[in-house]
Amino acid sequence: MSAPLRVGFAGYGYWGPNILRNLDRLANAEVVAACDTHPGNLAKLKAAYPHIATTDSLDVLLSDYDLDAVVVATSAPTHAALAARVLESGKHCFVEKPLTLASADAKHLVDLAAAGDRILMVGHLMVYHAAIDWIADYIATGELGEVRYLYFQRLNLGKVRADENAFWSLAPHDVSVALHLLGETPDGVSASGADYLRNGVHDVVFANLHFPSGKMANIHVSWLDPHKVRRMTVVGSKKMLVFDDMEATDKIWIYDKGVEPADAMVYGEDLTLRFGDIRAPFVKMTEPLGTEMGHFVECCLTGATPRSSGVDGLRVVQVLEAADASLATGGAPIAIDVEV
Repeated sequence: MSAPLRVGFAGYGYWGPNILRNLDRLANAEVVAACDTHPGNLAKLKAAYPHIATTDSLDVLLSDYDLDAVVVATSAPTHAALAARVLESGKHCFVEKPLTLASADAKHLVDLAAAGDRILMVGHLMVYHAAIDWIADYIATGELGEVRYLYFQRLNLGKVRADENAFWSLAPHDVSVALHLLGETPDGVSASGADYLRNGVHDVVFANLHFPSGKMANIHVSWLDPHKVRRMTVVGSKKMLVFDDMEATDKIWIYDKGVEPADAMVYGEDLTLRFGDIRAPFVKMTEPLGTEMGHFVECCLTGATPRSSGVDGLRVVQVLEAADASLATGGAPIAIDVEV
């Protein structure tokens, strides 16, 4: 059995504790040391994980502990600089989503990882959800037919942020899933929204992603809504599928419904609607974050390309940037360079 991956950890704030909890459980990884510049966060980390060395300096973390990889779970504005330092030190790097706040910075990280032959993986959590795995496999069987379009709703009342709009805060999940399921990058994005609570910070956004194949994805995000909704609908040429992550058990529903050419003998009819059975397949659920961290460690140990690689992270940032540009112009379509 090979030695476990020696991992360092940066950032024990809002989401960091969840990542570290899952990472520390893995048999093929050893969390050696962790850092945070906030004394309160560092104290909580020490109390929860007395076996992990702690420091308030990323430089010390990178130089003093003989690490193979580092997880960056700090705030989004720090991702570009911290991940660059990790990669420049010759270590594999996991970065919580979004990869960066600018596609130029994301491209720089991708280039650094490639030049150093290091793994760069982004925390696109929903790509590791058991239900999304099942849906991807189901699409591949052809049972759904050709996927025509998808639409997503990610809504709730709060958490309202001041440093990023609702699309940057919520939509990376849905953008990453859309790109994963369709297997292509959008060539254009248009978005409209409103900043009801804070001037210049959109709290509700409706975005349309157009793909080179002609497929579409619509994403509606809001933190100003009476319901907590986490739902995706996939419309295929044969069947339709709904994934509702708020359901405790039956998260996926398949509808044998569609529109087909009518019987040629029926005069005046050129289309007919089909209404068939509805079923909810059983899907064994696992904690997506545990799957995600296990995948990162395995990729570092084997050299495999992550399911949510740095290139995938860059593509998601490109979509987020294009949505911002479209919002600034009142909804004008913004082209995306798909040759990444």
